[in-house]
Order: sequence, then structure tokens, then C-alpha cells
Amino acid sequence: MAPRVSPEKPQNRAFDLLEFPEKQKLNFATTLVMVILHLGAIAALFMFSWTNLAVALFLLWFCTGLGISMGYHRLHTHRSYQVPLPLEYLFAVCGALTFEGGPIFWVATHRIHHQKSDMPGDPHSPRDGGWWAHVGWILVGEAKHNNTRLMAKYAPDLAKHRFYVWLNDWHWLPNVLLAGLLFAIGGLPLMLWGTCLRVVIGLHATWLVNSATHMWGSRRFPTRDDSRNSWWVALITFGEGWHNNHHAHPTSARHGLAWYELDLSWIQIKILRYFGIAKRVQVAKITTPLAERDAA
Repeated sequence: MAPRVSPEKPQNRAFDLLEFPEKQKLNFATTLVMVILHLGAIAALFMFSWTNLAVALFLLWFCTGLGISMGYHRLHTHRSYQVPLPLEYLFAVCGALTFEGGPIFWVATHRIHHQKSDMPGDPHSPRDGGWWAHVGWILVGEAKHNNTRLMAKYAPDLAKHRFYVWLNDWHWLPNVLLAGLLFAIGGLPLMLWGTCLRVVIGLHATWLVNSATHMWGSRRFPTRDDSRNSWWVALITFGEGWHNNHHAHPTSARHGLAWYELDLSWIQIKILRYFGIAKRVQVAKITTPLAERDAA
């Protein structure tokens, strides 16, 4: 899964350890999966029921909310708080249920994004085009989802766990098992709502953080990248849309720093902290000084 090559500028490498070919081709396997998921999501709309909707919304929160926002992003990538290892593993399984890859792949890609945000080497910068940042970077080049050995060099803390290595290699398996369970319970309609439609909504919500919040919105902090705060992206991503706040203070478990910046994931982390489940929670404030390396 490599960045495209622009003839007007040097090749934009997402992963320093790789030498990518000069011409990038569409990744057929990844594209086929995305087409099937989107077709299934469209078909689901013709099979509406309140039960199907309720199940899809619950799974969207369970998989994308807990798995991506609280898990892959704030916990596994930035270590902004700590929870018992079994709960950490559960969040990782939730993340795998989004079809966004395994924990080692996701964490490695996001850490590279922070290191080279909106610079050559950023896997998904809108400076290479809005469509590229949203989904193009996923569809082009050689996919690295199952290259655990390579991606582990960017996430050595996760690679120490056999469970994370296994889950990264078999990241697609939880979704297959869930789809089978949903089909057994409610037939094709429930499977399409709980898998295809739910996954597609979660994917595009996450991708909007990569694209929209680096193009539109307000900037509270003068970070070196193009990150923006977007209230509407925050609403559909459990608080991830306060992206400029996040790039200014990456290790903060709280992204919505003002009282009016709704951050559902932060509310849930506070609940876990209240019951003594979440510990060593790092919290930035609006007045927290911006690190010099992050300044424009």
C-alpha cells in the first residue's frame, strides 16, 4: 500500500524501509473487497428494519468507537492512557472488526503519519489530493496489511505480544466470524447491515479524519501540518474530528479540549478512569504549551 508517484516531485514514500516501483497500479484484492462492501451497503438500504438499524449502530460504536478511536488510536498508537491487558486486547479485536487492518499495521501507519504529517512520506496527505488522502492511498500499490514483520519495525511495542502479531496476520477473521453469526441470527439483511453498511460508514468516517480534517476547519494551534478542527467530523467519529488539537498534543487522551467540543471517546475514558479501570491518563488543555517540534 504505497503512495502514488507524482512526476512533478520526488516519490512520496510512506514507509522508509521500502523501495516502491516507479509506477503504482491498482491493488486488485483491496479494491475488490471495497467494491463488495459498498455494494453490500447499498443492498442493505433496501432491507431496512429497526432491529437491523439498532444492531448496525451498536456495532458501529463497538467496532469503530471502541476499536479505532479509543483502541487503535488513543491507546495502542499514542498510549494516552492504560487499561488492563485483556481490555486492551478486546479493543484491538474491535479495531480489527472495522476492516482497517490489524493493530500493528494501523499503529505503524498512523505513527508514520504523525512523523511526516503533510510532508513527503505521509501515507495520506491531502497535499497529494483530497481523494488520495481519503481512499486512494489504500487502493493503490502493494498492500502491507499482512506484512507484520515490516510494520512491526514501526510498532515494536505491539510486536512483543504474540496476540497482536496473530491478530495482525488474521485481521480479517473476526469480521468473517461476525458476518457468519449475524447471518445465522437474522439472515442476509442483518448480515448486510451489521457488516457491510456498518463497515462502510465506519471506513468513510475514519477516512474523513485523514482527508477533511487536513483541508477544512479551524486551527487553534500553529502545528507544522495542515490539521484542522472539524465539529461535524468529530460528531461522526466519536471525537476524532478535533484533529488540530490532537496534532498539537498527540499523547492527550482528550481531543475536544474546550467544553463545547464534544468528544465521546474522552467521556468514555473518563468513565473508565472513575472506576479505576483506566490509569495514567494524559490530558492536555487549551493552555498547554505547544511542543517546539510541532510548531509551524
